[in-house]
Amino acid sequence: MLPIARSLAAIITTATVLAGCLPMALFASGSGSGYSGVRQDWGTYVASKQVNAFCISPKLRFVIWEFEGRFGKKVVMQSGYRDTAHNNAAGGASNSFHTKCMAADFYIPGVPKDQLIAFARNLPSVGGLGCYPGRNFIHVDVRDRPRGYRGPVTFSGC
Repeated sequence: MLPIARSLAAIITTATVLAGCLPMALFASGSGSGYSGVRQDWGTYVASKQVNAFCISPKLRFVIWEFEGRFGKKVVMQSGYRDTAHNNAAGGASNSFHTKCMAADFYIPGVPKDQLIAFARNLPSVGGLGCYPGRNFIHVDVRDRPRGYRGPVTFSGC
């Protein structure tokens, strides 16, 4: 009976955690001119058919939901999972979190990039943040923050 009780407790805990994050993201809008020309891949808007949104770690999925809940709009991924060949072609780092299903480059139509950056800086689950001057998207990853970091590791213009 004890293993059944553990399983039930795990299911209830998972449902409770999801219930806290998911509701606002469910109401996020994916309509408007900013979404024309984008498609969906595994329930996530993607900028092109080369973007792989299938391999997203649960922690990264929660981060995406937090953005969608905060701004009331769906994110559009510019880049998600990359295999080694794709990562090399994109100029990604050899230890890129994109190759580990732990990173996404995205924007939210109609939301200024500086607002996305400010929100990402305050999310405890964002471990890395890239801002890419001249681009409309940001990079977030869910790496563990180095000891003593109160905010995400930042790079590329943040």
